[in-house]
Amino acid sequence: MPLSTIDLTMHPDRLARTMERVRERRIVIPTFAQMKDPAKAPAAIREKLGSVGLWDVNPLNLFRITWKNEAKPKGGGFGGVNYIEFPSSLTGTEARILAVVGKWFPTGAHKVGAAFGCLVPRLVTGQFDPTTQKAVWPSTGNYCRGGAYDSALLACPSIAILPEGMSKERFEWLSKIAGEVIKTPGSESNVKEIFDKCWELRKSGQDLMIFNQFEEFGNYLWHYEVTGHAMEEVLRKELGAHDTFRGVALTTGSAGTIACGDYLKQAFPTARIAASEALQCPTLLENGFGAHRIEGIGDKHVPWIHNVKNTDLVVAIDDAAVVSLARLFNEKEGRAHLVKQGVPEALASRLDLLGFSGIANLLSCIKMAKVYELGRSDVLLTVLTDSMDLYGSRLEEMHAEHGAYGAGDAAADYARYLLGESTDHALELRQDDRRRVHNLKYYTWVEQQGRTYEEILAQWHDGEYWTAVQGQVAEIDARIEEFNARSGVLKSL
Repeated sequence: MPLSTIDLTMHPDRLARTMERVRERRIVIPTFAQMKDPAKAPAAIREKLGSVGLWDVNPLNLFRITWKNEAKPKGGGFGGVNYIEFPSSLTGTEARILAVVGKWFPTGAHKVGAAFGCLVPRLVTGQFDPTTQKAVWPSTGNYCRGGAYDSALLACPSIAILPEGMSKERFEWLSKIAGEVIKTPGSESNVKEIFDKCWELRKSGQDLMIFNQFEEFGNYLWHYEVTGHAMEEVLRKELGAHDTFRGVALTTGSAGTIACGDYLKQAFPTARIAASEALQCPTLLENGFGAHRIEGIGDKHVPWIHNVKNTDLVVAIDDAAVVSLARLFNEKEGRAHLVKQGVPEALASRLDLLGFSGIANLLSCIKMAKVYELGRSDVLLTVLTDSMDLYGSRLEEMHAEHGAYGAGDAAADYARYLLGESTDHALELRQDDRRRVHNLKYYTWVEQQGRTYEEILAQWHDGEYWTAVQGQVAEIDARIEEFNARSGVLKSL
């Protein structure tokens, strides 16, 4: 069986102790099928969620790990996929750009789903024992928040690891949820320092399990299956008779989210996948390095779970564009200028749905549209990972450093960073380019992190390497259903 598959070997002794914990905490685990379609969630759970806040540390919120939560902070039900469309008056391109919205997940970011995809297969098989082990979540921000939250819901002790330079909102929230928070040197570009801390913990003698999002195929699978289906649902609703879906553009980060592109290419074979990164750290584009301010897209390496062979385009986004547009989208004068330029006021008032990586994703779509000369019947998709709720302190810092944001600032940022987005710093990948990017994995994963030379070759040459893990959803759901039946919690609700 290909090495990409998630290990589903059962460990009965540990599973027995886990059962005691879930009965004590009255925990029911949702299946992938229920995360894709929460209408399939048990009626008793859907009813009880009516009195539960979206961010409450309540095990019922496991069933809110879905793109289909009602957009309200407490008591919401389920509906269609949360998404937004950006008009040409904002983007400067005729192509239609749609984005699924991550704010309405527990924790305010979809990474809670990626963490679920890594933790739950090990939990329901007994590989991870929440009564004796700590769950370790290395991250550049939202993933460790999601992991700490999932751990809290499942009564697992947790350790969150993230760079010290991340926004203070992340640290304030983690201090209340995670069992322990470890700050590593640097900012979003300093991923190796996070990996080094993981090795230090492994050697510490503690009983723990490290869920490294950059190599965990549970991260890949959750986005392939849940985000991929959510995006397909949006497309089936939005595509007109003469529209064509052209592809997705996403900052790579851990390369979990971009796995939705693998699913969408299977559903829409002519679609393309664009991988995006910060211009100040052009790893995919130029084998480069550096530091940048687009929080949450750790780099200076190629994630193990990035299916590079399926990537068509690499683009780099200037971090100055992202932080400037954060002000344009959220300051009073910025929104007023956008409305004057024809952006609907209803949309301008919702631009706080884009956090820093969401802004980068929007710019990546604009760049992709210009590279491929897309028109009004062409459709692109992306993701808004989180919202400005997690970056309020950054706006305060910019206000203190640069002063009030005026009409002139707004006009300049709109013209330069939206209408002025160009095809610079973009590379359409040939086979040789894909191989070059894939080969960069060797230095991080084989030389430093203990992966094998045979497996890095298998990622490139074995046709089943990526499809094998995609085919595990039914088996994982069966294990989850067996787990819930054995615990008996659902019957008692």
